[in-house]
Amino acid sequence: VLAEVIKAFGAPENAQRMEEARDNACNDMGKMLQFLLPVATQIQQDVIKAYGFSNDGEGGFFPERGAPAAGTYFLPTPFLAGVLKFARLIKSYESQDPEIASMSGKLKAMFLPPMTLPPHGAGTGGVATS
Repeated sequence: VLAEVIKAFGAPENAQRMEEARDNACNDMGKMLQFLLPVATQIQQDVIKAYGFSNDGEGGFFPERGAPAAGTYFLPTPFLAGVLKFARLIKSYESQDPEIASMSGKLKAMFLPPMTLPPHGAGTGGVATS
């Protein structure tokens, strides 16, 4: 199933959708959540629903507070239910199977920006010394 999800991201129409969402996000983390994550979630859901990962969550919208801004994508909570179950299942197998861990990393790299750690001070733990 994980291999099929990764393959789905490579399909021309999905690659185009992801590229448009990345362009709209402009490397801004908040905008990534607003534009890229909903597209990535929908692509995954389209594949995993055939394997029993259904949209069986409770109703409502995520996040629940505040009115959405113009052009904002909010995923209905049921839409997230199957993808979240799938993600938890994959996470549970990552430590047991190097191939699953590798594919999971590839999947995350398709829609999560690379995270860089800030430089650490030499033995100061981030506290200024005098």
